[in-house]
Amino acid sequence: MNKQEILDTLEEYKRLGFQEQIDYEKFYLYSIITHSTAIEGSTMTEIENQLLFDEGLSAKGKSIEEQNMNLDLKAAYERSMDMVRKHTPFSIDMLKELSSIVMRRTGTAYSTLGGTFDSSKGDLRLVNVTAGAGGKSYMNHLKVPQRLKDFCEEMNERREQLLKNPDIYEQYQLSFDAHLKLVTIHPWVDGNGRMSRLIMNHIQNEFGLVPSKVLKEDKAEYIEALVESREKDSCLPFQDFMFKEHARNLQQEIDNYKLSMEEEEGEEEQKPRRHFRR
Repeated sequence: MNKQEILDTLEEYKRLGFQEQIDYEKFYLYSIITHSTAIEGSTMTEIENQLLFDEGLSAKGKSIEEQNMNLDLKAAYERSMDMVRKHTPFSIDMLKELSSIVMRRTGTAYSTLGGTFDSSKGDLRLVNVTAGAGGKSYMNHLKVPQRLKDFCEEMNERREQLLKNPDIYEQYQLSFDAHLKLVTIHPWVDGNGRMSRLIMNHIQNEFGLVPSKVLKEDKAEYIEALVESREKDSCLPFQDFMFKEHARNLQQEIDNYKLSMEEEEGEEEQKPRRHFRR
């Protein structure tokens, strides 16, 4: 998908005024949260999350851990929006704070040869981790603090440039790069995927962009794009996937909206007209 096709889709989405609909942003966020946690194994649906978030109703047959995972991610997005409004610069402490919220009720303390740390407090990992059984190892935990510091400096420099000289396409590129780079560093023992998607949306929200989401149905393609980018040491494969995913999701909403408008017009035409005698 080329740059102009993406910009055209975004322009049509904006023209139709989705974000002006009542509670649209709230339900869009609920969808982002539901798909993000689903990628990590949650089976909560958007309706179940809506009832949990708005009315405090527990989902029947769903574990407490699943529900807490979704509640914590919602709280992390709310804290992220507070930071966005203040244009809080990236820092290790800022990332650790968000991670502590993401993992508040599902994190745990670890005691390792490298020391003791607690994922529910946003502590950086003090142990090496791999990408699943038989997968490649992420970077040595001793390298994480410096790499995370470098990451924050890069994000701040690029954010400032794009806040001064906005370019929608480049702003999305930055958000996708942040997603890839953070999950590649893998700073925490758990919650890296949720955090990376949160930081992607954090940057998009700061720029006033339509936030992107990764659908649970596209999990395999998403992981393949992450792996390809890491193996090629290039952001391009992941950027390409995310631009396609975002445009595809927005186009689906556009198509659904147009279909509902056509159905509504059809219903109006079928209504019997009243004839009045003079």
